[in-house]
Amino acid sequence: MANEMTYRRLGSSGLKLSTVSLGGWTTYGQTVAEQDRVTRLIERAVELGVNYFDTADVYANGKCEEVMGPALAGAAPRHHLVVASKVFGKMSDDVNDRGLSRKHVLESVDRSLDRLGLDYLDIYFAHRYDPETTLEETVEAFSDVVRSGRTHYWGTSMWSAAQIAEAVTFAKANGLVAPVVEQAEYSMLRRERAENEVLPVTSAKGVGVVVFSPLAQGMLTGKYDGGVPAGSRFAEFESFKERFFSDENAARVRALKDVADDLGVTRGQLALAWILRNSNVTSVITGATRVEQLEENVGAAKLSLTDDVLARIDRALI
Repeated sequence: MANEMTYRRLGSSGLKLSTVSLGGWTTYGQTVAEQDRVTRLIERAVELGVNYFDTADVYANGKCEEVMGPALAGAAPRHHLVVASKVFGKMSDDVNDRGLSRKHVLESVDRSLDRLGLDYLDIYFAHRYDPETTLEETVEAFSDVVRSGRTHYWGTSMWSAAQIAEAVTFAKANGLVAPVVEQAEYSMLRRERAENEVLPVTSAKGVGVVVFSPLAQGMLTGKYDGGVPAGSRFAEFESFKERFFSDENAARVRALKDVADDLGVTRGQLALAWILRNSNVTSVITGATRVEQLEENVGAAKLSLTDDVLARIDRALI
């Protein structure tokens, strides 16, 4: 397959990400634990033009970072890669080994770097908003992580629009480093929060957006048209099934098949291209357990949707 990748700036920063990226949530170090398999997937991703790789300390309690690190090291020179991790979730029973206190942020970035085998991250995310730590403490801690060279940029994940705006305003008013990206959930089946709340504010503030669960944990690929097969993600993760699997959603996904077939693409590619129609989205974070899945996802990068196609999609999603 020829390189199908496209790239976009991350908000108002100068950093460019592949519009389709690869993440390790619920897969690497967990359902895909074999190092050679993770390495093959990441090496193929780089060949296809993927430059952004996403993980978090809490994914498989550190094991995701541990298997992605060696794979990234052998896939490309470090300056070709954009590597992100996250901090917030509980990593042990210690009372301070969670949240966004200065102590936890500064200690956790070093632990993530050790697990990944890297000297620095490109993006370090505040994985959730911490109501037990003042915004001022959190912004100052991440600003110090950037200025220490342990990450180039920092961002937020699943913060409210008001919290993102306040963080940017506080940082700029106090000579600190402002967040440059929000990682938000966004898909055809979960669009209201991103479209109505997050994207208007991030666009106004020059904050980029990267998207997780763009395929609604596989629901939008059509793999659940006939129910929940054994061994599937919905069979293994009840919370995902409860969130996305319903008769109504199954009908919506089946209705998208004709649209995708007419374009000669898969429903997964259609769903990714639908998100990327929005120029304020920098990248869609996809998962892959097989090279074929990865290649299919990358095929969405250069897929453009006409107004007529978008109208058909809207009718299917009603």
